[in-house]
Amino acid sequence: MSIKTFAILTDIHSNLESLETALSIVENRGGVDQLMLMGDYFSLGPAPVETLDTILQLDDIIKLRGNHERYIEDRLWEQENPTLEGMDPNDPVTKEIVLNEKWTAEQIGKRGLDFIKSLDISHKEIIGSTLIEFTHAWFERDDEPPVMDELKEWRKKEQEANPMLDRFVLIHGHSHLPREETDGNLTVFCQGATGLPFDKDSRGAVGFLTVNDGVHWDVVRYNYDKDVTINMLENRKPPFYANLQNTISYAEIRNDI
Repeated sequence: MSIKTFAILTDIHSNLESLETALSIVENRGGVDQLMLMGDYFSLGPAPVETLDTILQLDDIIKLRGNHERYIEDRLWEQENPTLEGMDPNDPVTKEIVLNEKWTAEQIGKRGLDFIKSLDISHKEIIGSTLIEFTHAWFERDDEPPVMDELKEWRKKEQEANPMLDRFVLIHGHSHLPREETDGNLTVFCQGATGLPFDKDSRGAVGFLTVNDGVHWDVVRYNYDKDVTINMLENRKPPFYANLQNTISYAEIRNDI
């Protein structure tokens, strides 16, 4: 019988304190066969260089690209009226986030850009008769997770290509919100976010997926010293830092404060 356990981190956003806590949880848990990092590593946080250094020291990991990596590779800030995720390009919040992308790119430099260029948008594995696909948002795009109708079509195509499959699992990040949704032999999971949750629960999140005779999903929510991240934002003052301090504290977007 085939069996494999994955540990999943997503949407770190250079929250180094949360990242280090998450990695300790994975190490102490034991029995993990594969560590998956699913995008949005550096932007919108205080420690892009330290986050890059930490990731580069990890062995035998699968690393996927997020939409924020694309913004850096495409040099979003050099575009005319830059916007992201449908936001108004004239909104001061949009302008600050774009400036944050520029600041982040300057911090990580060529080494970080080379890392970004090495990333894939998705990773697929077949374990026994179960297909698992990991992606930041969706294997066709990086800025919007799939709705169930898209997942049903995905299942249909994969089933036609691989008649021996009888279960289908998609794991995504990006939304920063927990998700567990099922349709028959199809399931989609998201643990939320490792570094920047949006679900009003300020704890970090690590997902664990074990596939054997079934599909077993476990999300560990953990406390970490948020003051370290908030103080680092205060000391380094990257663009958008006050909003990010609020998001770390409240686990929701608080542009009104």
